[in-house]
Amino acid sequence: MHLFPISLKTFGPGPRVKGITDHIRKELLEVEAQPNSHEWIDVVILALDGAWRAGFTPEQIVAAIEAKQIENENRVWPDWRDFRQDEPIEHSRPRT
Repeated sequence: MHLFPISLKTFGPGPRVKGITDHIRKELLEVEAQPNSHEWIDVVILALDGAWRAGFTPEQIVAAIEAKQIENENRVWPDWRDFRQDEPIEHSRPRT
C-alpha cells in the first residue's frame, strides 16, 4: 500500500508542515483521551506523510527509522522506576 499519492490527492502538494504538526497535536489529544485507540496509527501516518513531504523517499524513511532505533538502543537511559507513569523518560545527555 502506498499512502503518499492519496495524501497528495487529498491534501495537495507542498510541505504542509504547520497543518501536519497541528493535526498530530490534535491526534495526540485523542490518544490521551483514549490511549488504547487507533489514534496512534493516525499519528504514525501523519508523521510518515510529513517525512515524505520533507523530501524523503519511502526507502529513506525506513532506513532512518532503523538507524534511529539502533541509535536509541545504544543510548544510556535512566532507570524507568525513578519516573511516574505520566512523566517522559529521555536518554541521558553528556554534561557540557
